[in-house]
Order: sequence, then C-alpha cells, then structure tokens
Amino acid sequence: MSQSYDRGHIESFGRWTEFSAGMWAWVLHKFTGWVLIGYLFTHIAVLSTAIQGETMYNGTLQGLESLLIVRFMEVGLLAVAVFHILNGLRLLFVDLGLGLDAQDKSFYASLVVTGAIAIGSIPTFLGGF
Repeated sequence: MSQSYDRGHIESFGRWTEFSAGMWAWVLHKFTGWVLIGYLFTHIAVLSTAIQGETMYNGTLQGLESLLIVRFMEVGLLAVAVFHILNGLRLLFVDLGLGLDAQDKSFYASLVVTGAIAIGSIPTFLGGF
C-alpha cells in the first residue's frame, strides 16, 4: 500500500520560507543563468543590425541607450552577471572542499558584494541623463 503525503496547495507559499541559504543560492544561480542566456540572444539580435551597415548599428545602439529603462536594465544585467560569477566561484571552492563550513556566509557575502557593485555602478550607467 502506498502512502500519500500532503504537499500543500498551489496557493501555499509557506515552503519558500523554509528554504535555506543553499537552496536560495541554487535558485538564484539557475535564474541568473537563464537571464544571461536570454541576454545572449538579445545581444546577438542587436549585433545582427551591424550586417545592415554601420549607420543602422549605431542608430540602434543610440536609440537603446537613450532609453532610461535600458540603462536600468544594464545595471540589472551587471548585478546578474556579478552574482552568477561570484556564486559560481563559491560553488567551485565548495566542490574542491574549501569553505564547506562557511557556505551560508559565502552566499551572503556574494549577495552583499553584488549589491555593492550594482549600487556603485549606477552613476556610471546613468551618467549623461
């Protein structure tokens, strides 16, 4: 006879509060990876305008850079890339057996460093607006 388990309802979001730092690191690493893949395809689409000539390419870039939302998205892209890199390095060290007892601290440190870099980059990306 098989047992059944109460896995909660779809509306039950209580399990998210039970996630440990390691689970959040895994979720954020997967999410940032997918965002970077999406950016790669967007980047290729913008670069494909170079085939149509230098004027078209420059016009596309100037049009995108003139939008405030694009500049904020660039800050977000930087944050995504920095977190993905730092978390990947953290995972590399864990796989090598270094820092096994400080995984939570290193995850939180990667979040703090990512936030500091993203906030510090805002004047650079919004310069000229």
